[in-house]
Amino acid sequence: MAEKKVCVVGSGLMGRGITQVAARYGFRVVLVDIYEDVVDDALKAVRRAFERDSEKGRMSREEAEAAISRVTGSLDFKEAAGDSDLVIEAVSENMEIKKKVFGELDRICPKHTILATNTSSLSITEIASATGRPDKVIGLHFMNPAPVIGLVEIVRGAATSEETFQAVKGVAELMKKTPIDVRDSPAFVVNRLLIPMLNEAMFLIMEGVAKAEDVDKAMKLACNHPMGPLELADLIGLDICLAIMETLHRETGDPKFRPCPLLRKMVRAGKLGRKAGRGFYEYPR
Repeated sequence: MAEKKVCVVGSGLMGRGITQVAARYGFRVVLVDIYEDVVDDALKAVRRAFERDSEKGRMSREEAEAAISRVTGSLDFKEAAGDSDLVIEAVSENMEIKKKVFGELDRICPKHTILATNTSSLSITEIASATGRPDKVIGLHFMNPAPVIGLVEIVRGAATSEETFQAVKGVAELMKKTPIDVRDSPAFVVNRLLIPMLNEAMFLIMEGVAKAEDVDKAMKLACNHPMGPLELADLIGLDICLAIMETLHRETGDPKFRPCPLLRKMVRAGKLGRKAGRGFYEYPR
């Protein structure tokens, strides 16, 4: 990655977080999306995040200004990704959307460009099938919030080359993340363990075993978790939790991964957690 240029596709919560991490550690980043106001909002959010870090002493004002200067936005997919060494896709957790994005990236990017997906549960092998370079397609799964969580999962598809893995591992380390080596499997490691636990907490609520506050209190005090499972589900987004559970259930056929009916009901009602202002808890705007 000699030029250290990264294109991030998708300017939602994860795209913004990944952009912030990459820019902080010296990468030039182009953040691309399809709507101008969405890109503008994302760039403002990244700028505010660096300014807060400077105000709180986590970085100097000069470092913050330098990081901000390394970030640009674009609506032009080809202009943003066409000369990038690494593209990190962070669009909706939907296979067809991701395959469409990767097909387009394969068409416009140079042959050396590595195409990474931030998917939290979907098959890297299937995403790679939309391209003519499956050896250069890999999962690079940042956790939310990306600037804070120190782990990234690097997920090898069936055809991912060792060269691609080592290059992306090096990028993750430059971004001061600790990478783990994961084989392509539904929901990988973290979410394979985590999301079913959150799902089970929802069953406790649905069955009237305890209130949300008490379920969260139990896990924080008894297991020393920094957040309770329902607080964490609200932070992740209940729609994301549902998508991961559906992937696990569909891909494994194992009934233990059945999404909680309460989770499905809340998503249908628009109670998606923090981003919607309501989930298992209320979040005043």
